[in-house]
Amino acid sequence: MTAVTLIGSRAAGTATDYSDWDFAVEVDDFHAVGTALSSRLAALKPLAQQWDPLSEHWCYMLMLAGPTKVDLLFPAEPHQAEPSWVVSAETLVPIDRHFWDWFLWLTSKEASGKNELVSAELDKMWRHLLRPLGIGEPPSALDKALWSYLEARQAVEAKLGVEVPRRLEREVRKVWPGSS
Repeated sequence: MTAVTLIGSRAAGTATDYSDWDFAVEVDDFHAVGTALSSRLAALKPLAQQWDPLSEHWCYMLMLAGPTKVDLLFPAEPHQAEPSWVVSAETLVPIDRHFWDWFLWLTSKEASGKNELVSAELDKMWRHLLRPLGIGEPPSALDKALWSYLEARQAVEAKLGVEVPRRLEREVRKVWPGSS
């Protein structure tokens, strides 16, 4: 890594309690850094870590206890958005990680009054994550996304005979009033 810079709402002084920590990362060898990230960040004991499948540049997302969301953005490294999730026993845990990361991020956007962005992102979430789980229409609000996701995940778990660990969910739901 050649440089790491705090960016986003925390750098601008406009963060909410739920805002993530965004860092722009400059590297000489993206492949080497990208390959090493998971093991290098293990000491932080992330609840989840994943590459953002929808970002226009590579972005490594961490979810830590708190909950705290950390994004390592590589703005010099373009990324093509990946297709919608295909639900299977192998993808259900990664889908769950993606949902809770997205949900916490949207909670921060809602808290900062970015309602148009939240609405657009809920539609995007439906296309890429909720519809593949069998949810018939885009949620009109964040709470509807939460409850429809929980119901759909439970049905898919039963159908596939798998159970997604709930630790990440419990951590993220701490910030959502009345959701425990």
